[in-house]
Amino acid sequence: MTRRIAAILTLLLVTFCVGAALWVDEWIDRTELPPLTLETGVEVLDRDGDLLRAYTVENGRWRLPVSYDAVDPGFIDMLVAFEDRRFWSHPGVDIRAFARAAWQRVAHGRVVSGGSTLTMQVARLLEDSGTGAWGGKLRQIRLALALERHLTKEEILTLYLHLAPYGGNIEGVRAATLTWFGTEPHRLTAAQSALLVALPQAPSSRRPDRFPEAAEIARNRVLSRAVRYTNLTETEIAWARAEPIPTERRAFPALAAHLADRAITERPTRGTHHLTLDADLQAQMERLAAGAIADLGLQMSAAIMVMDHETGALLASVGSPDYTDRGREGFVDMTQAVRSPGSALKPLIYGLAFDAGLLHPETLVEDRPISIAGYAPENFDQLFRGEVTASEALQLSLNIPAVTLLSEIGPHQMLAAMGRADMQFDLPVGEEPGLAIALGGIGTRMEDVMRLYAGIARGGVAAPYHWRTGEAPEAGQRILSETAAWYLGDVLADVIPPPNAPRVGLSFKTGTSYGHRDAWAFGFDGRYVIGIWMGRADGASVPGAFGSDLSAPLLFEAFSRIGDQLVPRPAPPPGALTLSNAQLPITLRRFDPAADLADTGGPEISFPPEGAVLAWQPGLPIIARVADGTPPFTWLWNGAPLAVGWHDREVPLDDIGLGFGELTVIDADGLAQRRAVEIAP
Repeated sequence: MTRRIAAILTLLLVTFCVGAALWVDEWIDRTELPPLTLETGVEVLDRDGDLLRAYTVENGRWRLPVSYDAVDPGFIDMLVAFEDRRFWSHPGVDIRAFARAAWQRVAHGRVVSGGSTLTMQVARLLEDSGTGAWGGKLRQIRLALALERHLTKEEILTLYLHLAPYGGNIEGVRAATLTWFGTEPHRLTAAQSALLVALPQAPSSRRPDRFPEAAEIARNRVLSRAVRYTNLTETEIAWARAEPIPTERRAFPALAAHLADRAITERPTRGTHHLTLDADLQAQMERLAAGAIADLGLQMSAAIMVMDHETGALLASVGSPDYTDRGREGFVDMTQAVRSPGSALKPLIYGLAFDAGLLHPETLVEDRPISIAGYAPENFDQLFRGEVTASEALQLSLNIPAVTLLSEIGPHQMLAAMGRADMQFDLPVGEEPGLAIALGGIGTRMEDVMRLYAGIARGGVAAPYHWRTGEAPEAGQRILSETAAWYLGDVLADVIPPPNAPRVGLSFKTGTSYGHRDAWAFGFDGRYVIGIWMGRADGASVPGAFGSDLSAPLLFEAFSRIGDQLVPRPAPPPGALTLSNAQLPITLRRFDPAADLADTGGPEISFPPEGAVLAWQPGLPIIARVADGTPPFTWLWNGAPLAVGWHDREVPLDDIGLGFGELTVIDADGLAQRRAVEIAP
């Protein structure tokens, strides 16, 4: 009878246990999980993945994305050793730890150690529940058990790495390492890891910037346990104890603040933005801009752009010296502001003139008073230099020759070339483009002028400009011929550098807008293009401000930050004529806009006619013909030789490419004629 009762009781007990287990199992399965996808701050990274700028989440909290693999394994080992030694084996609740905590409370009459696992802490952080109430503790147990069924151990730790509090508005290990150590969490010292383990237990009372003594005591307690449960030696622990506690919060990176804002505005739903910038170079350029305006008054501002014209990638973009400086209107991105470029567009005029066969760098041009349809420009210094070479006119940035050339070329041709460079520009409302655009009478952005100089630097073809990684467009249209672009680089390399700047052969051009509102400098070598703007963001005049005095020295300083030596520019292309004025064909020795080459009695191009559109077909050459004139003939396309010493009156137009161009023929007497034509597919 006794055995029967015992058997019945045993059966009842087993049934109860099985039922309880099944009920608990179902109870865990019915657990309603909180959202496991966490909100993290938007981050903007440079070309190598380094942080440029970060943004807070709701309520101004710093919580940045971090992966499990991106955290120092030593920190993970120390965290588990101190908080939850059986983390990798328990199902979310550690019964042994609970029993130990309960026994210690009874034996000592107070809480000596806790029984919460890391999974339970994650459960509490997910729901922001308290730690003391039994109801809250029971919920944490249930949620911890449920989390273990849905997530891997690494995924649970990843949640902890995002949610753990580290004092003030700092959440998550990545925000903590940037705040307290100024570094990413992938590589930490033992002392740093120990402090990060200790802080979440009492983030308010152990904040290193407010309570460094308490933080140090807590850190050293973690280190003491690390000797027993990690691979750290006594010597390593001693070194860690001697490491000072950080006593100040570090500011989060805020490099390229304007471009970061622009990236987010354009794609607001993206959490991480990868830019082509170089964080180290960006920081150098920001320091350079801040130093440049330090002694120039409280309202002066500056902007700097650095671009790799080979790839089209933007490497640095400084919209203002200080994004937060309201006195200088630092929030205004001056790389995007529409301003007058002053004389910065003059190289394009000369390049178009080279292509049109009007000029060679050694061609003589007149610098004398002129009036074209009532427009009478003057040079900046109000002096006239008489006859100078085209090179000298561009190097000295003389206004009169530039206006005379644009009058011959036509403002619409210049705007078309700017369009091929992918430049945006603004003209006065209701006005047709006039000759004043030669001197800056047009609105454009610093970014657009950078595109133009990049195109010149890379042989006349528009660069594939971009500032997001992985999104480089194809190379753009041809702006100028390779020969004209090389001429410009060669001429600008001989511009006199500013005082105390080395004469290193940097090709550069300055510009000053009307009223001294904008001081510009743009320069390039064989790889990089740099642009400088200085002035006031509100557009007010800065008396005495010239691009040559303010911006040019900063340009040379910026190039020195890239490297000790300039990257050499390419060698002259086959079509370049490196001749003196006396060696040039007669028609290129002197620019005379009043001459009508069609009425000289010399050669006459009988085909193609003026303004003709010629169809190009593979394998079928386009033939040009000349009547009259004395052979041999020299044929030019956009100023570059096609045939020299040619006795036949017909010449094939080979390899001239598509688009608009200027065909010129010069006979043995130096007489010439030109035809503007278009080669179409």
